[in-house]
Amino acid sequence: MTALQTDRASTWLAGAGLRPTRQRLALAALLVGDGGDRHVTAESLFEAAADGAEKVSLATVYNTLRAFCEAGLMREITVDGSKSYFDTNITDHPHFYWEDSATLTDAPASELEIRRLPGVPDGAVMTSVDVVIRLRRT
Repeated sequence: MTALQTDRASTWLAGAGLRPTRQRLALAALLVGDGGDRHVTAESLFEAAADGAEKVSLATVYNTLRAFCEAGLMREITVDGSKSYFDTNITDHPHFYWEDSATLTDAPASELEIRRLPGVPDGAVMTSVDVVIRLRRT
């Protein structure tokens, strides 16, 4: 991990008030260390972390991703009701889900138009709308 990656990771965690433990720093550096956005699964982040100096268990990766989501650093996007992806881009935007490779990518938000949504039931409030467009290469 370079000094720049560590600085970015540390700043990212501090911005959410999270304590920068060694394991959180290592995972945060993988997620935001190069300044780009990521869509990861817990398993793919675990595999990426296995190549690093700081070893983490899969359970720690899951717990850390949940903590990052609860702190507002990431969003969880669920595909097929069982597969979760974690997105470092927390702005509202749609996604493409590529069925053949089981990957999630950003879709252009400027091209999405939602004209009307159904009313919510009494006693409920709408918290978000997730748009996942499923694709298969031809």
